[in-house]
Amino acid sequence: MPPNATLLLISIAFIALAVSSPALAQSCSVTNASGSYGSINVLSGAAVDTTSTFTVTCSGKKNNTVRLCIEMSAGSPTDAGKRALSNGAKFLDHEFYSDASRTQVWGSWGAVVTAYGSGGVTYDLLLNSSGSASHTFTLYARVLANQRTAAPLAYSWSATSPGMKYGYLGSAVCPTGGGSTNGGSTVWTATVATNCAVSATGINFGSSGTITSNVDATGSVTVQCTNATPYTVALNGGNSGASDPTKRKMSKATETITYGLYRDTARTQPWGSTSGTNTVGGTGTGSNQALSVYGRVASQNTPSPGTYTDSVVVTVTY
Repeated sequence: MPPNATLLLISIAFIALAVSSPALAQSCSVTNASGSYGSINVLSGAAVDTTSTFTVTCSGKKNNTVRLCIEMSAGSPTDAGKRALSNGAKFLDHEFYSDASRTQVWGSWGAVVTAYGSGGVTYDLLLNSSGSASHTFTLYARVLANQRTAAPLAYSWSATSPGMKYGYLGSAVCPTGGGSTNGGSTVWTATVATNCAVSATGINFGSSGTITSNVDATGSVTVQCTNATPYTVALNGGNSGASDPTKRKMSKATETITYGLYRDTARTQPWGSTSGTNTVGGTGTGSNQALSVYGRVASQNTPSPGTYTDSVVVTVTY
């Protein structure tokens, strides 16, 4: 170093800056919850149950819990405040539940809809050590009971559901969280099948001595057909296969008594099985419709005492 030189010491300080990464934000998605009730018979008046499933998948900070606030909206349209599948202005009421016993309605977090309630479902999802998790939910669905008058049509319901808000678990109750998503278009369908049921009460002509005058009695046929369904009721010729509805035979062994079945109280309109000629027609309402059957045993030679019987088959065509 030369004489009188000044030694310049330069001190360089290295400052290490620790830059922290932001907390990993959670992200969730949910699938739709579409389903179908299939073809249903409303005449029994029973509820029709089925299920569907949807899956929620979340990712975020490992070993943390995400609170899910899941709702099912009322959908479109509603029937006087009830969830309803529809065909134009005709409705088939149905409902969603969060439990298999179908006591907890799965509603929404928004405005109350009168008949199906409000409030969704809260579920806390624990993320695993990789920061992800998923859960599959079951949606319990029901076509409500006692809708016998529903017309035989194809019905549908749709909504942007399930809807979901979510966020890391805190003290806040649902609906909470900064994230939101939905399952897109969820569609439910049902078809009310055209159907009829029939029952009958027999005719008892009672006891008689000699058959020297008309013996009259009345029975009934009860028809239940889906709303607006045309039907025809035919009565066959009985065990003897009589082609003339007024010449049916009640029998005891080889002995017989001739009788007829009629559509009117005057017993002038025979009731048989020839469509358009001697059958009875009607249009279903979904309720029971009782049709009187008028029987007559006309004056004739009296066979030996005993019980005489016949069986007539009732056929409803629709």
